[in-house]
Amino acid sequence: MEIAGRIALVTGAGKRVGRALALGLARAGARVAVHFHASTAGALETVAAIRDAGGNARAFSADLADPHAAGTLVDSVADTLGGLDILVNSSGIMQRVALADVTPANWDTTFAVNLRAQFFTSQAAARRMANGGVIVNMADLAAFEAWTEYIPHCVSKAGVVALTQALAHALGPRIRVNAIAPGAVLLPDGFDGARLVSTTPLKRLGSPDDVVQAMLYLVAADYVTGETIIVDGGRHVRT
Repeated sequence: MEIAGRIALVTGAGKRVGRALALGLARAGARVAVHFHASTAGALETVAAIRDAGGNARAFSADLADPHAAGTLVDSVADTLGGLDILVNSSGIMQRVALADVTPANWDTTFAVNLRAQFFTSQAAARRMANGGVIVNMADLAAFEAWTEYIPHCVSKAGVVALTQALAHALGPRIRVNAIAPGAVLLPDGFDGARLVSTTPLKRLGSPDDVVQAMLYLVAADYVTGETIIVDGGRHVRT
């Protein structure tokens, strides 16, 4: 798909990797809907950065932990901007909780934001992508590894990989669906950066731009669907 002139929605675009993804699409010429929930200031900064660079962006607020918010968000973006061509499901949470301390609330909140929201935004987007489109889901290296203090997170991201494959099958050929599983590109609190570097084959941490490059490839790659690209410097093949 040619990105220039397309309408793109990036969820969770007010901070971290989501912001980088929104900026990357704008640099490629897309008109970007910047979704946020709590990160109001960050979303406005993202919009301002895109506009200052000559791009087109607008902020949209929604709490995607609410199961009804996804459809409302997608409809609002499509009605306001005149359609929808690209959806990037970047919203997510990552809570560090020891196995014995995981509660039903921890579990349900993680799955609501990391997995359920991606399904319902994709479902709504499929209805509004009249001329076909592209969906890129954000998974995580945790989908393929056992992080014992992040079990709900790991399981929810493994669900994103399965969801991506199922949606690719259900929505093809009109809509392509792929995912990205980043490794250490922005470290959460408590992660040992030096240890991660030493155990990564490329011997360095990544950056949000590495994820942006993968996203731009998946948006443009017209013969790729159902794929999850791992962007982790080779950590998943370490011994």
